[in-house]
Amino acid sequence: MLRKLTITFIGLIFLVGLLLAGCSSSSQPDRGDNGPVGDTNRDELVLALSNTEPDEGFDPTTGWGRYGSPLFQSTLLKRDSQLKITYDLATGYSVSDDGLTWTVDIRDDVLFSDGTPLTAEDVAYTFETAKASGSTIDLTYLDSAEAVDEYTVVFKLKHPQSTFISRLIQMGIVPKHAHGPDYGQAPIGSGPYQFVQWDKGQQLIVTANPHYYGEKPYFQKLTFLFLGEDAAFAAAKAGQVDIASIPPAFAKQPVPGMKLVVVDSVDNRGISFPMVPAGQLTTDEGFPVGNDVTADIAIRKAINVAIDRQELIDGILEGYGTPAYTICDEMPWWNPETVIDDGDEQEAGRILAEAGWQDLDGDGILEKGDIQARLTLIYPSSDKLRQSLAIAVSDKLKDIGIEMQAEGKSWDEIARLSHSNPVLYGWGDQDPLEMYNIYSSKMAGVGSYNPGFYSNPIVDEYMEQAMAALSEEEAIQYWQKAQWDGETGLSAKGDAPWAWLVNNQHLYLVRDNLDLGTPKIEPHGHGFPITDNIVTWRWRE
Repeated sequence: MLRKLTITFIGLIFLVGLLLAGCSSSSQPDRGDNGPVGDTNRDELVLALSNTEPDEGFDPTTGWGRYGSPLFQSTLLKRDSQLKITYDLATGYSVSDDGLTWTVDIRDDVLFSDGTPLTAEDVAYTFETAKASGSTIDLTYLDSAEAVDEYTVVFKLKHPQSTFISRLIQMGIVPKHAHGPDYGQAPIGSGPYQFVQWDKGQQLIVTANPHYYGEKPYFQKLTFLFLGEDAAFAAAKAGQVDIASIPPAFAKQPVPGMKLVVVDSVDNRGISFPMVPAGQLTTDEGFPVGNDVTADIAIRKAINVAIDRQELIDGILEGYGTPAYTICDEMPWWNPETVIDDGDEQEAGRILAEAGWQDLDGDGILEKGDIQARLTLIYPSSDKLRQSLAIAVSDKLKDIGIEMQAEGKSWDEIARLSHSNPVLYGWGDQDPLEMYNIYSSKMAGVGSYNPGFYSNPIVDEYMEQAMAALSEEEAIQYWQKAQWDGETGLSAKGDAPWAWLVNNQHLYLVRDNLDLGTPKIEPHGHGFPITDNIVTWRWRE
């Protein structure tokens, strides 16, 4: 307790120092005294969003904005609060009959924050630069991006790829004339806000972009404080911030003058299972592949059925989460038929017994031939949430005769062990390409993708059809069949290569009179997804 109080006290001192330093900074615009935090006359906000500072800065060509709004930069398309595709920079787009040519027309009234016009040259440059960066953005299928006139860009793909539309939604456009190696440290863009100052490890200051072509944001200045969870919560309690992201452990503690805003997400946690028997394969690096216990579908299905997902939510997430059944729950391409009845130990026992798993020696652990139902569940040792989930799942499975020992490891160790042991991962993207990467046999053992070497030719074919579709609407039917077509699929109703556990709900303490509009389902917890609809934020009486 003493250590926790000390951290909180230090956090408050650090916060006050930041605020005082920010107010006196010569590089910060002088807007005068706008009143105390929470005053509805203020056109400024202070936000404490923990664990969101980008390591490499604010450059979309190297990954910034992939998980949420790029804030400084515009995108060609966007998704509304209902996840429907709408226009941003684009005024229209078309796809050729063979799916290889995408033509996008853009607005002719857009200026970057330095006053320079944005043209198709900037769009083409952005995509070509992102393709060459070799970053987390997958554009290997992009053959070329070319400005055919001032406001039309043509993308040529190497093969049809319906998920290219997600790149049009996520990729912030950078200025060709002002982009270079240091761009991410002081970005110029055409989004609703412009960069002012970044004190690494401390704060980011932005102001409204006077050249923005869309709905003008009400708030003229935002200060993002990069605080840890304890310090962010302490700042909220001290009345020093307008918005603070908090973990579930703090959600039940009332803070005067602030309300709890709960935002659904596809920020999931789930267990991957090795799908083949041990000893048959190794990776190119020589890492072992396979596990004799999880290679049995009965084990995988029993684990999925036995786990009580709501119990995990109530006990570990303080009730702030939703049960997870796939990697894409509630996304437009999710198949709701993948939902299973869980928390049923009796049904799990029946599945195991029918498959020949028995406790012959009375030690409480099932056997099948010379194989015992003993497993190690690996999780990142630095992640307390995954540790708690792993321990809870381990305890639950003892009741059905499966011993699953939870062990925390470094990511380097996980890379060596992930193909031969169950691993507790976290995913969650607003892009169906993630499903392909996690389940396609072509992606088996590629980085963190498909660690269990899952392979189902029918699922593969559905996903290839989804990728080759000419529109998201056409692709969705195939993504859904890949999850479950009534007979097979990648979900727990089918091959059960994963046991998805929970989707985190993202929690924010927000000033009572601050209206954040209608946030959409947020992706995995990186970036600033809460700011996606920031132009609609207002004070309310």
